Amino acid sequence: MSVISLDNIPFSVLDLATVVRGKTPSDTFKNSLDLAKHAERLGYNRYWFAEHHNMISVASSATAVLIGYVAAGTSRIRVGSGGIMLPNHSPLIVAEQFGTLASIYPERIDLGLGRAPGTDQLTAKAIRGENFETVHSFPRDVKMLQTLFSAENSSNEVRAIPGEGLDIPIWILGSSTDSARLAAEMGLPYAFASHFAPAYFSSAINLYRQNFRPSIYLQQPYVLACVNVVAADTDDEANYLATSVQQFFMGVVTGKRDLLPPPVERMDDIWTIYEEAAVKQMLRYSFIGGPDTIKSEMQTFVDENRIDEVMATSHIFDHKARIHSYELLANVFKSNTALRRND
Repeated sequence: MSVISLDNIPFSVLDLATVVRGKTPSDTFKNSLDLAKHAERLGYNRYWFAEHHNMISVASSATAVLIGYVAAGTSRIRVGSGGIMLPNHSPLIVAEQFGTLASIYPERIDLGLGRAPGTDQLTAKAIRGENFETVHSFPRDVKMLQTLFSAENSSNEVRAIPGEGLDIPIWILGSSTDSARLAAEMGLPYAFASHFAPAYFSSAINLYRQNFRPSIYLQQPYVLACVNVVAADTDDEANYLATSVQQFFMGVVTGKRDLLPPPVERMDDIWTIYEEAAVKQMLRYSFIGGPDTIKSEMQTFVDENRIDEVMATSHIFDHKARIHSYELLANVFKSNTALRRND
């Protein structure tokens, strides 16, 4: 098996705008901007927010607003959605919003699209109103977005102003083989949510590569893998910090969601063996440890799966520790090219 140099792999950030215990969404947004500024300086390629609703610890519901906030506070790093849940929105509204963002911040905006609601069914009904029972066609809506962004759409009666004629990269996001098939058929880059849905990761990216059709947007398949990362100076410290994300996912498993809690000395005092098994299954693609551990495990992951880009999300309670984790991860990937680009 050939070794892929980590120096040649772009590395990026997924921010869920996690609200930690004792803080507010206002604190979270300030920390997101601070992290984005550090990420830009460290050579990170993208900074994405994910659309979620009705989750007490996730404040990224107004995704386009946060993208604009971070893009305004940075100057080079690409900023985008990972993703916009398209069934919640009219393609025209998405085209206008991202056309506006791309007009203000040219060549810096990404549009990642997902087919899930990003919430529970009751909240999805509140979002969609009378359209809740309507049959949604994700492929059709993606194609409609491509049409609205095209210069050729200028002769149509319905136009995205701004948005029309702008180069706004569209990504397909997913956690299943369905999304992989669509990304392959449309010749679009594919971002997989392996940070919480690892089960179909290998089969999905293999299906995507095997069925990829070159398009005007992309000539070769491109796989971005989102993973959990908790890096610290030592393995022991990282394992301690990682108990916050373990508790976070335990809330997902049990349905008892709460603000991101501080780390604890022993998870065995908190979870049952069944909860532990479920959480560890969801966190399969997590990189937890000191620099040497992270580098070794990340190298193996990239080689085995032929990853084109790694996107890291880090649920770490202390903001300074979170910044430091991203600093250590950047050192794993950083190349002279990345440094020159972001100096």
